[in-house]
Amino acid sequence: MRVLRWFYSRWTRFWFSALMAGHGVLANPLRSALTILGVAIGVASVVSLMGIGEGARQSVVRQFESLGSDVVVIKAHEPAVEFQPEEAAELVERVQGLHLATPVVQTKAAMRWRRARGIADLVGVNEQFPEVRDHPLVSGHFFTKWHVEQRSPVAVLGFNVGAGLMGGRDPVGQTFTLDGTTFRIVGVLAPKDKGQGEGIDDKILIPYTSAQRIAKKKTVEEIWAKAGSSQEADLAVVQLGRIFRRKLGLDQSAPTPVSPGGQETGGPAAEFGGKPVPTRIMRGSTKEMITKSAGPQGPEQQQAPGLATGKDLITITNLNQLVNEADKANRVMTLLLGGIAAVSLLVGGLGIMNIMLVAVTERTSEIGVRRALGAKQGDLLAQFLLEALYLSGIGAIAGVAAGIWGVNVFSQYGFETVISLQAIEIASGVALAAGLLFGVYPAISASSVPPVEALRR
Repeated sequence: MRVLRWFYSRWTRFWFSALMAGHGVLANPLRSALTILGVAIGVASVVSLMGIGEGARQSVVRQFESLGSDVVVIKAHEPAVEFQPEEAAELVERVQGLHLATPVVQTKAAMRWRRARGIADLVGVNEQFPEVRDHPLVSGHFFTKWHVEQRSPVAVLGFNVGAGLMGGRDPVGQTFTLDGTTFRIVGVLAPKDKGQGEGIDDKILIPYTSAQRIAKKKTVEEIWAKAGSSQEADLAVVQLGRIFRRKLGLDQSAPTPVSPGGQETGGPAAEFGGKPVPTRIMRGSTKEMITKSAGPQGPEQQQAPGLATGKDLITITNLNQLVNEADKANRVMTLLLGGIAAVSLLVGGLGIMNIMLVAVTERTSEIGVRRALGAKQGDLLAQFLLEALYLSGIGAIAGVAAGIWGVNVFSQYGFETVISLQAIEIASGVALAAGLLFGVYPAISASSVPPVEALRR
């Protein structure tokens, strides 16, 4: 019974303090509205800016993920070091963890479809492309190994190209010409979102052997390989770097080939006009770059590795690491945007503190009357803290609503945005904490005024 009385007494005091706090907020509507507006602007800024930043982060991550998982891209940046097509199969045999690989030739060709003319972007690959890039077909089938070996004039269209040719109808079985050669459409790739998959929706895939004939070249500039897992992809980057350094004669531990006449041959000197070519090798978890300097240097002109002005010969890129690094970079940008917007929350908190201090000064006589009628120091402390929480809570609710509206407005103008629940929770929590923190001092000041002094004022 005694416990119930104590609980009822405490609840009654708290309820009365809550009513008095509400009356204090409503007594000065304009001043309270301006304070709430300051908090709302801060919360809305955090929610909207973090929503834009999170949307940009997810968009970048999706773009990299659309290229396929566990993919290693080997790219030559000079014609002298381009690859032979059969090297793709050799790398699968030599590098542990690689299971699939395709040579890649990217070129353009004049395309004619019925009466329409244009320039088509071509990607020459082998039959393993759908598995390497995790890209299924929406219609038809992919070309086979036999098509590649026979240089068959067959094509698989990107989704936008296929939809554009027949106005949405299935184009499989139709024919068109590339540089005067008639190609038969055997399949259409499934769509990727706009800007993803390196624009594969707007390209045409053909056997790399046919692409070599159109491009009039015997080598390929890229090899796309598929690893079994992210760990195997990381190891493959290291092994591939060793293989190509040895191939270019950049591995000091590898033996130097000797010609029948007793002279050293091969290596970078033979590859680039018979003159010594200073090189530097940059390693990292994302990619490995095999680099040569801009030109020959004498002993007195040698620079430290990493300081010489160089040009990449071959880059070996693990797309998984690119996804992770892009994700981290964009998370940092999102947090920076949220931190900048959080400054306005601090301003809103200072506004709450200001209005509460003014309220304490203006209501000194009210405080004295309450103390004279039996109100305890804790009752006054609770009243003014509740007033601060009312202001910050209402501001937080209004700010969340305004922030969600702002995110939707930005999305209508083409920005990638998402409504981040984490941003809403952080902004609302900071707003309430600011109201509580900046309301403590005015509340303590109000509860510390002696009753006689308050009544005298």
